[in-house]
Amino acid sequence: MNRAIKIALSSISLVALLLGTLVLEAGGLEDFKLRYFFLTKHLHDQTQELDDLRKQNVDPEKNTRIDLTQLLDGGPPKDGIPSIDNPRFDTAETTPFPQDELVIGVVINGEAKAYPFGIMNWHEIVNDTVGGTNLTVSYCPLCDTIVAFERGNSTYGVSGKLYQSCLVMYDRADDTLYSQPWAIGVVGQNVNRSLERLPTVKTTLGDWLAKHPDSKILSTQTGHSRDYMNYPYGEYYTNDELVFPVRNQDELTLHPKAIISYVWEPDHQTPNNRFSGISHQFPHQELKQVGTQVVDFKGRQIRARWDNELETVRVEELDGTPIPSSTAFAFVYSAFFTE
Repeated sequence: MNRAIKIALSSISLVALLLGTLVLEAGGLEDFKLRYFFLTKHLHDQTQELDDLRKQNVDPEKNTRIDLTQLLDGGPPKDGIPSIDNPRFDTAETTPFPQDELVIGVVINGEAKAYPFGIMNWHEIVNDTVGGTNLTVSYCPLCDTIVAFERGNSTYGVSGKLYQSCLVMYDRADDTLYSQPWAIGVVGQNVNRSLERLPTVKTTLGDWLAKHPDSKILSTQTGHSRDYMNYPYGEYYTNDELVFPVRNQDELTLHPKAIISYVWEPDHQTPNNRFSGISHQFPHQELKQVGTQVVDFKGRQIRARWDNELETVRVEELDGTPIPSSTAFAFVYSAFFTE
């Protein structure tokens, strides 16, 4: 064996040893991939999102709601996390998911559908039609936010960018980027546009089917090969680590990954890099203990209640009409809705 081959093999062994050490230090392969995401971003084009806007003669620097230096590369490129655009569905009898699988539940015009977290963790966006309404169901695994909205004749995709550690979506009709926790356009032609949100619920599949036995359940036949039965982010869901920089964390009084629900309504002001309007958060553990909380919201009273059947928070008008809300990790509310 010549000297050059020996040096090459030695280098490969050293790299393998270093990677093995980093994986062990991170607590496993999935935690390693999340913690060292910056190693993968160099493998992909991270400029396409803004370049696609420039091709339409839209200057991102002039058409932005946020500081573009805070629009971070998440690792995958645009559409590197593929949305599901032609979803297929199972029934309660054919779904492979267990009863304790977390799902996003949607009911529109009497039609019920459930979107398992096992799939949403890998795809984040499903473009679908429910009860005759074209909608997009979005989920951010890094912040536990759920936003469903009317999509019209367009579809939405995963941009590959993050803002305050949360999903940035894009509209395939014009490439406008949307901050998912706000449901507001933040860069592009439709900057400051608010999406028409729809009510959703986060619950378990078993509890959802008990209430909606005829519900359709998103199928694992997505056209992509993913391990839908395993969580791809290691210990992230329960530990206190945030991978990306997030503002206002000194204001937190809860564990950063404590589950809350929040409601929000933007106003017509468009301040740079922050939300303007009204919002309120409801920590799940607190509401589970008190049962119901009534708060003033945009000149009226609304109610948040603990739903014992679905084991989650529901936000509604006092007459019971559902109000679009989202669950989230506690750190999200401080980052997006406090100054």
